[in-house]
Amino acid sequence: MLVVMKPNATQAEIEAVVEKIRALGLTPHPIPGAERVAIGITGNKGAVDPEPFTTMSGVADALRVSQPFKLVSREVKGEDSVIDVGGVPLGGPAITVMAGPCSVESREQLLEAAHAVKRAGARFLRGGAFKPRTSPYEFQGLGEEGLKLLALAREETGLKVVTEVMDVESLPMVADYADVLQIGARNMQNYSLLKQLGTIRKPILLKRGPAATIKEWLMAAEYVVSRGNYQVALCERGIRTFETMTRNTLDLNAVPILKSLTHLPVIVDPSHGIGLRAHVPAMARAGVAAGADGIIVEVHPRPEKALSDGQQSLTPPEFEELMRQVRVIAGAVGRSI
Repeated sequence: MLVVMKPNATQAEIEAVVEKIRALGLTPHPIPGAERVAIGITGNKGAVDPEPFTTMSGVADALRVSQPFKLVSREVKGEDSVIDVGGVPLGGPAITVMAGPCSVESREQLLEAAHAVKRAGARFLRGGAFKPRTSPYEFQGLGEEGLKLLALAREETGLKVVTEVMDVESLPMVADYADVLQIGARNMQNYSLLKQLGTIRKPILLKRGPAATIKEWLMAAEYVVSRGNYQVALCERGIRTFETMTRNTLDLNAVPILKSLTHLPVIVDPSHGIGLRAHVPAMARAGVAAGADGIIVEVHPRPEKALSDGQQSLTPPEFEELMRQVRVIAGAVGRSI
């Protein structure tokens, strides 16, 4: 259920509704909007009677939410959510660009990449300190040393850091260094990790699982939001299909569907989505044209020497050209970078 407050509702009236919800043994979720506050209700096993709320002072209406993903639904919040990452918006009218290497390999490699993507116009630096790999014999990342290098790159460039957290055990360490915590595709339904992410106050970039439906993906986001962390963005990174000519199939259908279903920001990952360097710019342009709020792109100074995902990583000059192209597409759909 959703309790919608009147635009002029006082803080005392809002608190009265919150206390009423708690008195019923349920959990209130106040969600500020542009014009009014709405209060989501979770914890109920069946339907909640709206009548006790509709008669309360300051309440405009009490509505049933039809979607199972309640708090991330547009039924609960009509306008787009914008996440404030230390003064840099994630979501909103401007397209967010995240870029950097798949893996943090060395100080020189990371700083070269960071300065290059900053010059081209990126606001966020992506880079993996911990890398989940299909083979146990492949490069697994530098761990905390990689996190320290990301912090150094942030200090030198001013870019916000996006990096992956793989498990509950390493979460406190990664949260100490990162500005945005990325949840990789393999962990989209790691419910223990999702629950813990709901208890911290760090923005989350939740990647879609390779075989996950849109509903399953939104329910994974609901796990985080239902625990109190409303700073969640979704990342479409391609799904596994029968096609073998590309690494994945970038599901651009998901972008407009998500924008109609949820208020959360939607990011597109063209690098993992197609897995072929030559075609990453085309899919980045397509993602922005489809309505994505941002893109996350792999960029490496020397992709041929990359320890992971070199075949899909752009060089700095290629990324600079991609940014030029994406600016044109953003302008065509009434947005900016």
